Amino acid sequence: MRIRMLVQMHGTRDGEPWPGQGEEADLPTAAAAHLVSAGVAEQVDDAPPVSLGKRKGGRRGTVTHP
Repeated sequence: MRIRMLVQMHGTRDGEPWPGQGEEADLPTAAAAHLVSAGVAEQVDDAPPVSLGKRKGGRRGTVTHP
């Protein structure tokens, strides 16, 4: 299961340092599910991110005065 760490963990897992906060890793399903349920990681979808393209038009929320 692919996860993204929400916190910085200290120490090692199987002799390797934990991924840093915001980094992704593939872990066995049981271990990943435990981290997700504990709130220290979130599951990452296997699908690549969808690009919405560039927005057209002016800056949102900008007020211009004459």
